Amino acid sequence: MATAIKDTNFNMRMLESLYSSLGMTLPEAVNIFFENSLLVGGLPFNVRLPRYNRETEDAIQEARDIMSGKVEVKSYGSARELFDELDDLDSED
Repeated sequence: MATAIKDTNFNMRMLESLYSSLGMTLPEAVNIFFENSLLVGGLPFNVRLPRYNRETEDAIQEARDIMSGKVEVKSYGSARELFDELDDLDSED
């Protein structure tokens, strides 16, 4: 649950920054969204499921499997440790 709160706070800061660069506050942007929704009688943009190619769908599934713990991944204590292992792999070729 804490992750969801952190993500929400991060998203809110990003939105505030975006709308600030457009010269408005987040509440003003929300009001514009609501007004446009009323004008068009629904969402003021198309809502569709994204279509990804097979490789992207596979990568998304792999990431979900890693996050859920279905797939174990190796971790490193530092970037240097990772690069040293990659260098070792290169020297084996």
